[in-house]
Amino acid sequence: MPLIRFDMIEGRTDTEITKILDVSHKVTVDAFQVPEGDRYQIVNQHHQYEMIIKDTGLGFERSKNVIVITITTRKRTTEEKEDFYNKLVLALKQECDIEAVDIMVSMVVNEDEDWSFAFGEAQFLTGKL
Repeated sequence: MPLIRFDMIEGRTDTEITKILDVSHKVTVDAFQVPEGDRYQIVNQHHQYEMIIKDTGLGFERSKNVIVITITTRKRTTEEKEDFYNKLVLALKQECDIEAVDIMVSMVVNEDEDWSFAFGEAQFLTGKL
């Protein structure tokens, strides 16, 4: 945990997608101090016409490399979130050549009782996690 979903326009290679996921996981471990084995990532690829991701009036244009990243997570501090955003765009630019303008992130915060990792149990509540 966290659970991270990546929505992107189809056309990237398996190698490119794997690199994006690996880089994002490395940033997640660093910024949120989660264990290395805490890795839950899902990729959804879309036709270009299925993703309309504008600039909310900020005055920039995105390319076909746009990725919308939705993170479902337990509560994080403002500092942790800002650290994650900054490290993510820097790492994706450096290691995957994706521009910062093409990275949009949304965090969805939930509580311990909102997670069941298997067996119909809420492991955060049972003490197993």
